[in-house]
Amino acid sequence: MGSSSLISFFCTMALVMAHATLAQNSPDDFVNAHNAAREAVGVGPVSWDTTVASYAEDYANQRKGDCQLIHSDASSHGYGENLFWGGGPDHTAKNAVDLWVGEQQYYDYGSNSCSAPQGQSCGHYTQVVWKDSTSIGCARVQCDSGDTFITCNYSPAGNIDGQRPY
Repeated sequence: MGSSSLISFFCTMALVMAHATLAQNSPDDFVNAHNAAREAVGVGPVSWDTTVASYAEDYANQRKGDCQLIHSDASSHGYGENLFWGGGPDHTAKNAVDLWVGEQQYYDYGSNSCSAPQGQSCGHYTQVVWKDSTSIGCARVQCDSGDTFITCNYSPAGNIDGQRPY
């Protein structure tokens, strides 16, 4: 294989990999991952909201320089919010939602509380399955460090004290 063939091959592979990563972070990827968790507990689906997504995208771009897990002022807009950070560029919508849903093991429905060991939580999970949240908007950026930052916002917000998520 000549050098121009090798260059062509590697360029093609880079495009295929970039497309695969983008294809795993579409609005449908975020919605489908959320709705799978919601269906598992008998909660109705969420849909994609471009206004909420625009908010998420604006905030994700603000975090691009530092990739820090600092919450936005989403609550002042009536939104709930989940944040994800992953080392490296290969994290997807499903990775983020799976991490949040993984907190289900710490949620005790009977007492409507989090029975997590120190350092763990269940609030990300309860926001994903919050019955009154009907729409989401999410965004993913690759930070300047090369890491991945993902935010999902929920309308209306969940995790209301004293209320059960479902």
